[in-house]
Amino acid sequence: MRLGKKAVVAGVAALALALSACGSGGSSGSGGDGNGDGAGQGSTELLADYNPQPRDKVKDGGTVTLPITEVSAQQNTFQADGSAYTNQLWTWYNPQMMFFSPEGEWSFNKDYLSDVKDEEKDGNTVITYTINPKAKWNDGSPITWETFKTTWETNNGKNSKYIASSTDGYSQIKSVTKGADDKQAVVTFDGPWAWWQGLFNLVLNPHVDNPDVYNKGYLNKMHPEWGAGPYTIDNVDFKTGIVNFKQNPKWWGDKGKLDKLTFKQMEDTASINAFKNGEIDQTGVATKDRLAQVKDMPDTTIHRATRLYVGVFELNADRPVLKDAKVRQAIMEGIDRQTVAKIRFNGLDYSEKPPGSLNLLPFQDGYKDSFTEAGYKYDKAAAGKMLDEAGWTKGSDGIREKDGKKLTFELPLTGDDPSIIAQGKAIVSMLKEIGVDMKIKQIASADFSNVFSGGDWDAFLLGFTQSDPFGVAYMCQLYCSSSTSLNKSATADKADDAKIEALWKISDQKEQTEAGMKLEVEIMKKTWGIMPMWNGPSISVTKKGLANLTPEPYSGLDGFGIQPVQNFGWQK
Repeated sequence: MRLGKKAVVAGVAALALALSACGSGGSSGSGGDGNGDGAGQGSTELLADYNPQPRDKVKDGGTVTLPITEVSAQQNTFQADGSAYTNQLWTWYNPQMMFFSPEGEWSFNKDYLSDVKDEEKDGNTVITYTINPKAKWNDGSPITWETFKTTWETNNGKNSKYIASSTDGYSQIKSVTKGADDKQAVVTFDGPWAWWQGLFNLVLNPHVDNPDVYNKGYLNKMHPEWGAGPYTIDNVDFKTGIVNFKQNPKWWGDKGKLDKLTFKQMEDTASINAFKNGEIDQTGVATKDRLAQVKDMPDTTIHRATRLYVGVFELNADRPVLKDAKVRQAIMEGIDRQTVAKIRFNGLDYSEKPPGSLNLLPFQDGYKDSFTEAGYKYDKAAAGKMLDEAGWTKGSDGIREKDGKKLTFELPLTGDDPSIIAQGKAIVSMLKEIGVDMKIKQIASADFSNVFSGGDWDAFLLGFTQSDPFGVAYMCQLYCSSSTSLNKSATADKADDAKIEALWKISDQKEQTEAGMKLEVEIMKKTWGIMPMWNGPSISVTKKGLANLTPEPYSGLDGFGIQPVQNFGWQK
């Protein structure tokens, strides 16, 4: 659910941040697999496995059909109710301004930009974007400096009527002005900004220049006329959750390799059956059951990669029984993350040490276990003592009570995969041992964004997925009191907003990261709103020969890679 930083993903099983379910992997890049290849010990180094092929090795023509967890109602990827799935679809018919290698090396897309220059002027970071003279929107209007201005003005937080998923980075910009002509944008930050390469990777059409269009113009609607790129929308059906893309005749760059690309909204069970029946060309196989069904299929390939993901358990402090930070801490310390992870990764030939940061992934430079430093430990006795001290005493049924109320709350689970249900039941059992009654409520994958974004829940298992390596740049998405998309635990402290703001004034990336990790420990120690649960592998099965997989952000097999969508297709 993020501008291109962290995003939210669904289920039990997606920092850019984007919302995503924690499920097993009905979408193209989710999952975990265990085909016994010995690459199972994860999270300490980056592994990409996406069948990279040069364009001349990819066939011209053909079709691909992919599953997607949801075709979100909100199709503006910048808006707070968008998800990782919103971003996935957006990328296929809107400008890809920048690319990243799997390792996170940045470059600009020459189809849209002919030059990008960064410099320091009077203590400010200044970036000059020179736009390709050929670049234009599908409605025929040129892509100009005003595209950058619109993207900045709608996402910088100055007008609260724009309900942005994140203002990180854009809030640090002082001005966006016209350069030598309309085809040049000059972006001036207010002081140094170490992470400028994470901004303007996606941009908004200048038609999206008022809050009504920004917030509501993409509700159950896509705007191909405001897009640009090798592909455009052929048709979309929000009721059935089907989106078809076709070649864009107005595109000036290398043509897309495919004649047609289709996304179909599917539950986990439906997607694995559809793959086995030849109805779709790729699906995630993140659980033992899913992997077992496909690992011996002929003419298929199983891909295993590092997932840029932190699965989390959020508690809603707005709920009366969860308002006390000590109660939230006790609940978290009553959950054995290692046992839940073993259930999650059962049959996948994979294990990992539970993650301890929402800022960085374990293989990144500067990573440390902030959650443990903040005081977390799995300790049922200590958890019970904390609940005693908070005034919650066990009743005759073993469930704690206070002022006549039971310590009970509800956890929605997304999707129908057996592994998801098993993980939820394990947590229920663990919490019952310390006198906490957690009940499971099953919800459809298609309802994930609406339920989570709506905030009508007590606890939630979901995930944050990253689109680039600049983790500390997006701390506000996680810990600021103004955050509206990722951290819905209602635990953010406004005093930390200023601390994060001050952090961003450090010009050196390494120094800023070190300071950010120290601040994360401080925040976790007092809030106890979000518990990191696992990272996990990204494992998908594809029909043999599908190449240049997951070119869009948040999808899973090419690390931090954002690749040209026109190169995705069938290998010759």
